[in-house]
Order: sequence, then structure tokens, then C-alpha cells
Amino acid sequence: MPRDLSTPLVTGGAGFIGSALVRLLLARPEVERVVVLDKLTYAGSLTRLPENGKHPRLEFIHGDVTDRPLIAEILAKHPISGVFHLAAESHVDRSIENPDDFIATNITGTACLIEACRASGIPLLHCSTDEAYGSAEPPILFTESSPLRPSSPYAASKTSADLLCLAAHTTYGQDVVITRSSNNYGPRQHPEKLIPRMIHCALRDQPLPVYGNGLQVRDWMHADDHSAGLIAAFIRGKSGNVYNLGARCERTNLDLVRRILSILGKPESLIRHVTDRPGHDCRYAIDPTKAGHELGWTARVDFEQAFPETVRLLAADLA
Repeated sequence: MPRDLSTPLVTGGAGFIGSALVRLLLARPEVERVVVLDKLTYAGSLTRLPENGKHPRLEFIHGDVTDRPLIAEILAKHPISGVFHLAAESHVDRSIENPDDFIATNITGTACLIEACRASGIPLLHCSTDEAYGSAEPPILFTESSPLRPSSPYAASKTSADLLCLAAHTTYGQDVVITRSSNNYGPRQHPEKLIPRMIHCALRDQPLPVYGNGLQVRDWMHADDHSAGLIAAFIRGKSGNVYNLGARCERTNLDLVRRILSILGKPESLIRHVTDRPGHDCRYAIDPTKAGHELGWTARVDFEQAFPETVRLLAADLA
């Protein structure tokens, strides 16, 4: 039986993916109200939300997912029909420099939500990452049953959260679904991420730093496709299951940077190869077949059309 989508709680809803999800949820007629919980760290902003968070069917709550009393209060006060858990520290470089924040938010915060949802009998959708699988040698595509081999503190913290969710299902029979997404692109992304960072540098004719040889491969999916996959997984996903969400759109980082320069009319001489990131995975590649079969979901946004549009939108914001 499909889960109730009438009043979802979205943690991390003022972030890049979270805000895209909120927009799609508000566009659905069965959604009566969306409640957003966000700490508003450097990566969160009310300006990403419809009407700057003042949309009549949106309630914004400023808070931390590790705040157990606050989460309990939210679930008691609002008729929450389900939780989309997207609140996370997500920048790999930052996790290497300071893992503590990632452990607190990604692991402890998830544990708090699991316990609160179990106590209230509310289904939980946990948004995770393909980085849980580690690096994939060509032509391997990771499936949901592939071994978990996270390389960075960020990936390890997300993988730990995944395991807590799976344990909650196995031990308590809790209604939990996990998604693991490939890399995302789209508007309103924070400038620390690869695409907006390269655009920022290019607009100022500054060197574009590319890790190592730049041949690291990522599967790129539009944030709207990811958000649609999250909704499909929440509605139709089997409890205790993992669903890979990817677009089968593999590109090297170097190819992506060259495309950005071409779109902006900037020379490739701006590219600077810099010392590679410690433990940098060479390739992420996941198989989204299960999501297609069980959820009826597939990535639909065409990269060749949407990527130039995204670059131009981000350039306008970063100019």
C-alpha cells in the first residue's frame, strides 16, 4: 500500500537537494503541507525555498537533527505522515579536514530521527550516497547488494547511517527505506561543489583547480530527477530496502570542466591540475535498474540540454 504523502517532514530542506525536493512536493496535489527542519549552516539558505520559506503550505523550523526534544516536539505538534531525511554534512574535503561534524550530523542525527520515527510509527526515507560503495573499476556497476567500502570520512558517516536504518528495520520491523544517489547538478547549488566552484573561478578568469589528472568518473543526475526518485521511493519502496538512483550519465571531471569553460566562452588554459585529494575514488557508477522495476522511476532530464542551462543559471547567480 502506498505511503501517505500528505504532510511530509523534510530535514535539510533548505539545502541543494532538499529545496529541490520541497519544490516537487509542493507541486503535488495530495501534499497538504511540507514541514522543513534545517540548521541553516553555511550550506543552507531560506532563499532556496519557495517564497523564501514563506510559502503558505510550507512551515520552516530552524533546528538541528541531533536535537532529540525538538524532533519529538515536531512529530507531536504536526500530523507528519513521513520523514524525508536529507540533513547532512556532505563535502568530502571538509570531512577529511574535520570529521567530527560529519559524525555528529550524519550518524548521531540519523540515529535521533530513527528513534523518533519508531516511537511515533512514522515511515522514514533516508537519503544516502553512491560513495558508500567506494570506487568502481570499469565496467562494474554497483547494485544495492554490492559490498559497502566507503573511502572518505563523509562516505563512512553516510554508510554508518545506512546501517543504522537497516538495523532498525531488522531489529524492530521499522518502516525505513534508503536511497543511494549519484552526483547531482542543478540550480541553487552551494559554491563549494565542483560545478559552481569551477563557474565561479571561470567568471573571474581565475585558475580552475582540477584534482590529479581529472579523469575521475562520476554519474551526473539532475536534482529534479533525484527528488522525483526520493518521492517514488517513499511512496512505493519496500521497507528495509535500498534503491540506487542514477542517470547512467558518466563523465570525467575534466570533461565536465571543459564543458563549463566552453559554455562560458573561457579558454581551457585556465585549467590547473593540482595535488589529488587523499583517498580519491576513481569512479562512481551505479545500476538503477531496481528503482525502475520496483518504483517506476527513471532519470528523465537530458544532460546535454539541462547542463548548459544549469551552468548559465549558476553563472548568473555567481556573477
